[in-house]
Amino acid sequence: MKRDGVAAAARGTQLKVSRWSAAATAAMGSLAVGLAVLAAVPYFAGGPAEQPLIVAFTFIAMAATWNLLAGFSGLTSFGQHAYLGVGAYGLYLVAVHGINPFAGIAAAAVIAGLVALPVSGLLLRLSGGYFAVASLVVAAVFQIAVTLAPSVGGTTGVSLPGLAGYGPVLREAMIYWAALIVAALSVAGVFLLVRAGFGLDARAVGGDPVAASVLGVRVGRVRLLAYLAAAVGAGAVGALIALQTQFIEPTSVFSVQYSVEMLFMVLVGGIGTIEGPVIGALILFALQQWLSQDGAWYLVLVGGIAVVATLAVPRGLWGFVSSRWGWSLFPVGYRVPGRDHHRQAG
Repeated sequence: MKRDGVAAAARGTQLKVSRWSAAATAAMGSLAVGLAVLAAVPYFAGGPAEQPLIVAFTFIAMAATWNLLAGFSGLTSFGQHAYLGVGAYGLYLVAVHGINPFAGIAAAAVIAGLVALPVSGLLLRLSGGYFAVASLVVAAVFQIAVTLAPSVGGTTGVSLPGLAGYGPVLREAMIYWAALIVAALSVAGVFLLVRAGFGLDARAVGGDPVAASVLGVRVGRVRLLAYLAAAVGAGAVGALIALQTQFIEPTSVFSVQYSVEMLFMVLVGGIGTIEGPVIGALILFALQQWLSQDGAWYLVLVGGIAVVATLAVPRGLWGFVSSRWGWSLFPVGYRVPGRDHHRQAG
């Protein structure tokens, strides 16, 4: 990317304002190398490394898309797992009709977006706690609807078709690559969307929708775009979950625990940043790997960390780092070289 700058007058002195930095360039270079190494994992590490990394990639995609909704647009959703379930069942429906399940991930994401469109007409009339609770109700309604539909297995669930032609090694590698692509696209998509004009509008709407409307921001359009984009991302993640389990059951795929995990990752990592959800996802992944055998203690520790982080660093770990030292690996705003603070803009 090219470094762009504009001349700005401040106290009678010409200052150069840019949207990029040497640190961001180095971060992008390191990220490209890291993605290349991760893409090669099935060739030199195989199954033992693939399965945990699939979980990590799934966490990253979940956190990035939820952050777009809550962190940038001010729409805190407790029911985003609704679209995980829609994506999982959407993948089943397209696979039943002969579409390759891996190619069907994109179709499942689109199905989630289409389902979210009429739902948004109801939910986006609400805000704050009303929106959060209503989103949870929507997820419960979706779960009940699937439970009552024998065509998708009802309460017993269904097995995902279309994977019999893949051997175990190839199937695991394909799921791994699919998870890596979904995670990378989720982070990159949110970054590019926030870096565009949507970013400034979304921050204005998230901060004060009434004031934003007075200033000419189309609040309804911003919220709709954020809601649909988050639903599409969640749908893709739901399809990934279906591919991992190869079995789709309403109680598990519509579990509220997914939304709790999204909330944890974004709050601990840094809400309203690009880097924060990735950090939060890696923290949750590490905790899960470390304490997965401890049952209730895992939940206790995760809850305790969330409370402590919220009280100690309200903006999350990366929010604290960014405000303290001015670091930004994925710059979405403008900065004055030589100064620590950033002005966030789309």
